[in-house]
Amino acid sequence: MIARSAKTLPQREATEADILLSALPDPLLTVDQDGRVLFANVAAEGFFQTSTLLLKRHTLAELVPFASPLLALVEQVRQTGASIREYAVDVGTPRTGGERLVDLQVAPVPERAGVVMIVLQPRSMAHKIDRQLTHRNAARSVTGMASMLAHEIKNPLSGIRGAAQLLEPGLSDEDRALTRLICEETDRICTLVDQMEEFADERPVERAPVNIHAVLDHVKAVALSGFARGLKISEEYDPSLPPVLANRDQLVQVFMNLVKNAAEAIKSEGGSGDIILSTAFRPGMRLKVPGTSERVTLPLEYCVHDTGPGIPEELMPHLFDPFVTTKPSGKGLGLALVAKIIRDHGGIVECTSQDGRTTFRILMPMHHQPRREEG
Repeated sequence: MIARSAKTLPQREATEADILLSALPDPLLTVDQDGRVLFANVAAEGFFQTSTLLLKRHTLAELVPFASPLLALVEQVRQTGASIREYAVDVGTPRTGGERLVDLQVAPVPERAGVVMIVLQPRSMAHKIDRQLTHRNAARSVTGMASMLAHEIKNPLSGIRGAAQLLEPGLSDEDRALTRLICEETDRICTLVDQMEEFADERPVERAPVNIHAVLDHVKAVALSGFARGLKISEEYDPSLPPVLANRDQLVQVFMNLVKNAAEAIKSEGGSGDIILSTAFRPGMRLKVPGTSERVTLPLEYCVHDTGPGIPEELMPHLFDPFVTTKPSGKGLGLALVAKIIRDHGGIVECTSQDGRTTFRILMPMHHQPRREEG
């Protein structure tokens, strides 16, 4: 009787351990010395979009990208016997939806030789929130400077331009060319200041229900007749998408900037590439409003994809900061203005760029029609 209890106790404990591990919100795997999956909790099934039964038929190398840092970390843990943490590791594959940044904790299982436990902590939500706050601070940092420049620079520029125009009639042709140059350059500076002045506009945005597909079709038509002439722009729309409560002109400005950037990136590589405009409904994305306990749902996803050369990795953390650009003649205000407009609409914007594909993704709140009160 005692012997039977001794045999059944470890089995009962193992079952309880499996239940506890399966209840963890973070994906957890254990792999043997050959890299084959021994255990996967429920969160891991969702992360890899595969059942535990199928996961056990694969090795870790078949589940993560080729030459993933995770494989090297597992081997290092086996050799040293010490736990390792690694941050911002991409373990995404086409099956799991592209880029999937996670924080990793890899640890040995002392009771079982060669067995390693892997815990993945997805960073997608944290990154979206962090990027939103970064973009908001970047836009605000320019607001005061823009107001100062508008007042302190535009007035003297008007005087300079006026003086040049007064001098022009009494000058020789050679000197008139110089006054015209003065006028052209002052106009160029005024245009730049006008663009910066938009950052200082903190008035509430006038909004109305907007059909995003009508906005994207308009941007596409303008682009193909101008800066994107000769390129292919295709659509992947969700026709059932509800309207968004927004300022139509500002949305046109946002997508015009993004499509223009995509077109210029493709043309810089000889003009061979595609631009894809996509929309989708992504339920489940919720963002806490700073200073309140309210959580806003951002289910409307609008994307501009391009197959250009991509964005340098070192530029990505500062992409939406003002005056950051890769263009020789660029001013670096376009994406900063995009971030400000989307922030003013209660949404977020982010960018991913890898393997010759760059995606600007905008997440926006859905417009809810007010309920009619029944008499």
